[in-house]
Amino acid sequence: MEIVKLVKKWARRKNVTPAQFALVWMLSEKPWIVPIPGTTNPKHLDDFLGAASVGMSTEELKEFEKDYSKINLIGHRADPFTESQIDK
Repeated sequence: MEIVKLVKKWARRKNVTPAQFALVWMLSEKPWIVPIPGTTNPKHLDDFLGAASVGMSTEELKEFEKDYSKINLIGHRADPFTESQIDK
């Protein structure tokens, strides 16, 4: 839950939704990434598109990464079958 708390904190700071912040973070970290969020809900699509107008400065990204690095992430990325197919 610590990552969720961190994302929510930064979403409030950037005045965006947590979903938007996740995209902002990804795009700020690696601008060559092209996220393709899936949805069947037009409101969610509008939410995702709103992330394109927000960015993180180098200083903000460093600050976020400092807090993020303190979180001990545990668990698996997916179910066992799906994990067996990742990074092959």
